[in-house]
Amino acid sequence: METILDKILTEKRKEIMELHKGKEAAQTLDKHPKRSFISRLEAGDELAVIAEFKRASPSKGDINISQKPEDQALFYKKFGADVISVLTDNTFFKGSFSDLTSVRETVDLPVLCKDFIIDEAQIIKAKASGANLILLIVAAMGGGRLKELYDFALEQELEVLMEVHNEEELETALETGTKLIGVNNRNLKTFEVDLEVTERLAPAIKKAGRFLISESGIKTEEDVQRVIAAGANGILVGEAFMTSNNLEGLLKAMKLPLRGAVKQ
Repeated sequence: METILDKILTEKRKEIMELHKGKEAAQTLDKHPKRSFISRLEAGDELAVIAEFKRASPSKGDINISQKPEDQALFYKKFGADVISVLTDNTFFKGSFSDLTSVRETVDLPVLCKDFIIDEAQIIKAKASGANLILLIVAAMGGGRLKELYDFALEQELEVLMEVHNEEELETALETGTKLIGVNNRNLKTFEVDLEVTERLAPAIKKAGRFLISESGIKTEEDVQRVIAAGANGILVGEAFMTSNNLEGLLKAMKLPLRGAVKQ
């Protein structure tokens, strides 16, 4: 049975063909200064927050279609976000690389390109659009291809947040040498969410000396306390921020100290 992830990857392969056809893959811009999320994590005493600009999703449908990326980015920076993530997939999330560029031109925070990246052309496009980090999803490819794309991203002076969902994927991610492990609490095949995924994978991540970012399903201060207790160095939050009636209060409430957490 075809999963949502399968459908997304099928569409990505079509997009990549168009990238190569239009020679957009060769359009590399190096005008954007390097901004490191890893450096922020190394110096941080409180939980790092990756705040996401997210218009829609396959599981939730439209989330906040009318909001402008530059306006949301300014709010995120003002209220204490450490990184801004931008969903650039159009077909399933109604995002674009233009959204990423708008954010890059608006704030001086590190910017994460959140997409289903399976080809070097997408990495070049992300950098040209202003990204400082990219997301690589272990479930989207084999270990050999994952390592190739990880190394290519480093050559482009981009940092990599490598996303895992289970023990097997974590083992594959650790073998690449990545410093940033994102544990997605959302099953990409069923789209069910459970913070227990972070709690289960955290010990192995911390033992390996990597930074742990907990992704998906984090909506309250209690959720944040739970992942900090597990050992998270940071969180990625999209839907809760995009729909909040009190973004300032919610974001600031999530910037909790890491005292007592299982640190790197």
